[in-house]
Amino acid sequence: MSDVVLRLAVPSDVSTLERWDRAEHVIAVSGDDEPWDWPREIDVPWQEVWICEVDDQPIGVVVLLDAAGEPTNYWGDTSGPVSPGTFAIDIWIGEPEAIGRGYGTAMMKHAIGRAFDAHGAHTILIDPLVTNARAIDFYRSVGFTDVGPRRFGHDDCLVLELRPH
Repeated sequence: MSDVVLRLAVPSDVSTLERWDRAEHVIAVSGDDEPWDWPREIDVPWQEVWICEVDDQPIGVVVLLDAAGEPTNYWGDTSGPVSPGTFAIDIWIGEPEAIGRGYGTAMMKHAIGRAFDAHGAHTILIDPLVTNARAIDFYRSVGFTDVGPRRFGHDDCLVLELRPH
């Protein structure tokens, strides 16, 4: 595998992120969430947007967010917001030819390390669509365990969590 480099997203990445959002393979697993507002997303204090590059070419994105700090309470439920120290990850490979080559594992390891080591997280959450069996298998392979099904907006998801060992 080529060298994988992760760097924080910058405004010049917005057009690439928007192109990936329109890619068929990304749309197929994205659900009906509101579209990402990338100029804003890369500049909010409660999340980090990381671009994965291989041979100096962007191939994917991983978003690490403070689930307790994000203002919409997306990760909370009827009992209230999630506790401080809960983080969440969104991750996808934007370039189809980069799928299945180990880059997602490198991206996930980076995000997990940032959450636990740099931010002191006690829990990491992720919410793939229940129909996205490949992603669910991947998350389980890196240590996530099932919390259970949950409906986010119009999307039926499976929430998984990871806690430090």
